[in-house]
Amino acid sequence: MTTLGAGSSDVLQHLLLDRAIKVGIVVVALGILALGMRAIWRRASRPPRAPRP
Repeated sequence: MTTLGAGSSDVLQHLLLDRAIKVGIVVVALGILALGMRAIWRRASRPPRAPRP
């Protein structure tokens, strides 16, 4: 019966690690998305350049 308890502990640890990795991936993806949106926002809100004489 103790091996079953140790096995379930290993499964729980694996599931928690898997969840942490997935959360990390989502956080990184949201950061990249925010940087991209910021760059697009800045480029779109910049007034057009005046032509040089």
